[in-house]
Amino acid sequence: MTQSPHKAADRKSLSASFIARVGLMAALALIFSYVEAIIPYNPGVPGIKLGIANVVTVVALYKFGARDAAAVSVIRVVLAGLLFNGLFGMLYALAGAVVSLTGMILLKKTGLFSVTGVSMAAGVLHNLGQLLVASALIEDLRIFFYFPVLMFSGIAAGILVGIASTLVLRTLR
Repeated sequence: MTQSPHKAADRKSLSASFIARVGLMAALALIFSYVEAIIPYNPGVPGIKLGIANVVTVVALYKFGARDAAAVSVIRVVLAGLLFNGLFGMLYALAGAVVSLTGMILLKKTGLFSVTGVSMAAGVLHNLGQLLVASALIEDLRIFFYFPVLMFSGIAAGILVGIASTLVLRTLR
């Protein structure tokens, strides 16, 4: 059974629009990652970042869906890792991104949480994902004593990212 040429053309145009959309959002997220890397921000506690590139991921999730958000997140993490963070930085960021994105998708599906609530949970889950990788690499569970500090920083960063994402989404509507 063959497909009509119109369906094949529709699939190609959908694929091209997906690639273009994700490419633009990933580029914007990478720019935000670079800006964050050059901002002289040092809270005095290792591992704490603002996570402003996550605004793009949250907007992608709410505006276009999980597939777009996952693609943007993975592309940004890999490229930022290659450009700014190195292999271990990329590994930590990828673990955090996978855990936080999975949590965001599940929480968004419930319909019980605001954009800021989902983002706040994602900030905490990102830090949890990074600690899971760190504990596996160093083979020591005592690193989880650091989780309360990272939890509070994840909540604060998640709230800021959520507020910024909400403002962007209102503007886009």
